[in-house]
Amino acid sequence: MTSFVVHLDGRPATAEDLAPLAFAGYAHFTAAQVRGGRIRGLDLHLERLRAASDELFGRALPDDRVRAALRPALAAGPPDLSLTVFVHESVGEFTPGGDGTPLRLLVRTGPPAPEPAGPLALAVVEYERVLPEVKHVGEVAKTLFLRRAEREGFDDAAFVDRAGRIGEATIWNLAFWDGAAVVWPAAPVLGGTTMAVVRRQLERLGVPQHDRELTLADLPALAGAVVMNSWTPGVPVHRIGSVELPAAPDFVALLHRAYQAEPLTTP
Repeated sequence: MTSFVVHLDGRPATAEDLAPLAFAGYAHFTAAQVRGGRIRGLDLHLERLRAASDELFGRALPDDRVRAALRPALAAGPPDLSLTVFVHESVGEFTPGGDGTPLRLLVRTGPPAPEPAGPLALAVVEYERVLPEVKHVGEVAKTLFLRRAEREGFDDAAFVDRAGRIGEATIWNLAFWDGAAVVWPAAPVLGGTTMAVVRRQLERLGVPQHDRELTLADLPALAGAVVMNSWTPGVPVHRIGSVELPAAPDFVALLHRAYQAEPLTTP
């Protein structure tokens, strides 16, 4: 049994199926960690795919079809793995779309992702993504700014917009701790599924949360920071640009506890 599986529309993909997708850039996706054949926040992943399809294509695949395509791909691999689900049109990019053009569903699995080590130092980059609310493919800037940050001695990069507001990192959401509440940056960002899982579980735990515009000047008053994505609900960040941030182990533990409270769901 292999961790590497690629299915197109619910069946194993062939080289002929995949050749037209090489370097294709008009699609969207969601990514998840599967544990024991189940997924945390499955409803959020399905919601993300529906909303992004409506935005890019003007229509969406039914949830039942998505779930039906996930099951054989997951069954072909081990119980713990990484999952990525892409939606695209058969006509591809640089072409006009049409209401009758079928939407295709590509499901890819791979080995489970280990939780990254921290704490991290993030370079600061002024950058605003196109359609920040959609998890779309072809974002060369994310890798470009990551590699530039690494050359400058950082671990990754955080983005600020033209107004100086902190938003997100390359492939991460940012979250902060003010000593009493979780602070989420108020700026145009991709709302991650892990972020949404953590937010709703923090609400159930009665933990205060705020959405607040943050600039670099606001950081010294905060008591901790993390990045999160489908790999982890919280990796500590000890520096953003030139601003040092305190270690906040209780904050990180809180985020992990909230994430673990989310039930795993079978597709």
